[in-house]
Amino acid sequence: MLEIAQNFEQMSGRLSPIVLITPGLTAVIVGLIVWLAGLRFRRIIVAVLGAFIGSVCGLFAIGRNVVAAAVLAAVAALIAATLHRIFIAILAACLAAALGFSVGYLVKPYVGISEETIPTNESRLPVQGTALSVDESVRLMKGYLIDVGDKIRQVCSEMPLYNWAIIVVLLVIFVTGEFYFWRLTTALYCATLGTLFVFAGMILLLLYKGAEPISGIRRGTLLYLGVFGVMIVFGTIEQLLLCPWLESKAIRRKEAKKDKERSGKATSHWRTK
Repeated sequence: MLEIAQNFEQMSGRLSPIVLITPGLTAVIVGLIVWLAGLRFRRIIVAVLGAFIGSVCGLFAIGRNVVAAAVLAAVAALIAATLHRIFIAILAACLAAALGFSVGYLVKPYVGISEETIPTNESRLPVQGTALSVDESVRLMKGYLIDVGDKIRQVCSEMPLYNWAIIVVLLVIFVTGEFYFWRLTTALYCATLGTLFVFAGMILLLLYKGAEPISGIRRGTLLYLGVFGVMIVFGTIEQLLLCPWLESKAIRRKEAKKDKERSGKATSHWRTK
């Protein structure tokens, strides 16, 4: 899968800048908010994530239908905000599965990719070296996503049974933790998700600048894994310390406002007598 990512890195110079800058900046901004304040704004964040997932399903799974994307985004956001604890539990399950899938000793025997692994729509693109339009850039990125999905399915089909058992154990631990230690686990999941968004956004922005972030990550895997881990730990601790104070401050502000309204009504009632 790293070969697919590096292939995308080499092709990124032909992509339309909008396709890299817009999602890159969005991912970094959203990632910072989720990383540092996910516990405080969990309802809003899960609603935004639900809207994002719904819109992606509408755009890619239903033939890039804008109306379907808008409807699915609104419905998914409403469901996610209403059932935010369940949505976070689903997020925990996804993170657990990704962790189990990504651990080196589980995946390493199966990740070999030949040089033939290229985007499925490569043959329809303009001549090598020419810049792509926005539509062509989106189609190219969709081709890479399809390739990654195909490779993940291939890896899953080849993994032995004991690897699936490990993933199931991680799923149980992560989901159970959300219901019994919800503040700690929610802060951990938000810090992890925010870090992922920040990394993804920075990679897209660096690709726009002509850098080679994917090759750099591959050369310094241990360094970047360390940075990733430090960001998760910092984000988790910061949310556990700061977010409860923000919540209590917001509650005190609401109570003070209600007291002021009640005193105003009492004064008005006394004057009318």
